[in-house]
Amino acid sequence: MSQVSKTRVAVVFGGRSSEHAISCVTAGAVMAAIDRDRYEVVPIGIARDGRWVLAPADLRLAIEDGRLPEVTGSGGVLALPFDPDSRGLIVVEQGKVPQTLGDVDVVLPLLHGPYGEDGTIQGLLDLAGVRYVGAGVLASAVGMDKGFMKLVWQARGLPVGPYVLVGDREWRRERKRKIDEIKELGLADGRAVFVKPARAGSSMGISRVTDEADLEAAVDAAREHDPKVVVEAAVEGREIECGVLQGLDDGPAEASLPAEVLMAGGHDFYDFETKYLDGATSMAIPPDLPPAAIEEVRRIAVQAFDALDCEGLARVDFFHTPDGGWVLNEINTMPGFTPASAFPQMWAATGLDYPALVDRLIQTALGRSTGLR
Repeated sequence: MSQVSKTRVAVVFGGRSSEHAISCVTAGAVMAAIDRDRYEVVPIGIARDGRWVLAPADLRLAIEDGRLPEVTGSGGVLALPFDPDSRGLIVVEQGKVPQTLGDVDVVLPLLHGPYGEDGTIQGLLDLAGVRYVGAGVLASAVGMDKGFMKLVWQARGLPVGPYVLVGDREWRRERKRKIDEIKELGLADGRAVFVKPARAGSSMGISRVTDEADLEAAVDAAREHDPKVVVEAAVEGREIECGVLQGLDDGPAEASLPAEVLMAGGHDFYDFETKYLDGATSMAIPPDLPPAAIEEVRRIAVQAFDALDCEGLARVDFFHTPDGGWVLNEINTMPGFTPASAFPQMWAATGLDYPALVDRLIQTALGRSTGLR
């Protein structure tokens, strides 16, 4: 009796962004959940310098005693042949004849931030004719850039809070004018603003500013992650998140039960340490909200997903204001899958456990065509 071949899944993680370590943690959790009876996993790490390597089996992919995991770049360097008919991977080791690893059926690009979640690797995989999990080039790029994300949502009539974009040239040449614009968000009246890198996630480089004297330093801190910065007026409200999955069999996208981020005392906002290191947050799934509000946030989450022409998956973040309204904060087209991450927790509460969620993402990617869709 012939053995049925397994679907070959390349799990790509690490990357060049400041979210390198979180990508590694996500990959560790996902690879532990993949059904090895159905899927053959090829672990591919991208080092901080951009090298693709076949990751060793014993690579540490978890946060241990506050130490963050990292892809070192040691081992044979991987390359895509850019032959849409082969979908293969090639290992290139110095002084050795290149070896092929065989065809890959689908890629799970578990990369967060620039050079991964922003359409760059998606374009690379499109050129190579390889199917992959998640949003395509345009949706990934727009979802990564908080400025364009807000513009698209505004054009669709979706609720977005006040904000100011600060480009690199503007900050260098027109700093005073941009500071005056930011003051109009309420900083001049003592209200808080949040200063964020426009194309980063995991709360990297974010500052909460209540004093004008601290504004320039906050913008410079965000610019260490991205020369483009977005400054948002603080929105009074509860932080609510909702997961979205591409529909099955060309059906409409589906939203999970939402979650509320609950922070312990002593934290001003949901920063990197609060998310991943302090253990100072928990999730209420679903939040203590009326059923009508739960259905409303799920509906808007799907609208936000569709507005960007997303595929695969996304996590949509909101503020629920005291008057019962909803304000969109941002979307993550490749949300974290760490044990502390909201996305898998929300879907588990909705009836789709972790292994089933991973399987659905792979199957959805396998079912879509390569090229223009």
